[in-house]
Amino acid sequence: MGRINVSRVILGGLLAGLVINIGETLLNVVVLAQALEDMLRGRNLPTLGGSAIGGFVFFAFILGIMTVCLYAAIRPRFGPGPKTAVIAGLFVWYFAYFYSTSAMVLMGFYGAKIATVGVVWGLVEIVLASIAGAWLYTE
Repeated sequence: MGRINVSRVILGGLLAGLVINIGETLLNVVVLAQALEDMLRGRNLPTLGGSAIGGFVFFAFILGIMTVCLYAAIRPRFGPGPKTAVIAGLFVWYFAYFYSTSAMVLMGFYGAKIATVGVVWGLVEIVLASIAGAWLYTE
């Protein structure tokens, strides 16, 4: 079993993070903008500012790096390529998107529309990000 190429994990992860950031920007600024604004206003919360947005951007890049790291870790068992990238993406989607959004719905923070759109969007987003990041990964 080979060693994980950390520099390629970071490079692929940054590409994956870019895909995630583009997807999240489209989702939150275009697709769900009004619903999110209404939700925040309904809870007496301020609209998100620069530091929160900066944090989301930063953590999206970390999520991309961790996704490619998972791809690199499972690659010896499943083989290189898009199938393994999809498997890694599905694992990340479950823990980062589905589970956390389900928790927010159960606590009453998100409504069904925002949750459903976000989880489905996230599935496509993270799988595409994982494939893109895996494309740059070599051992």
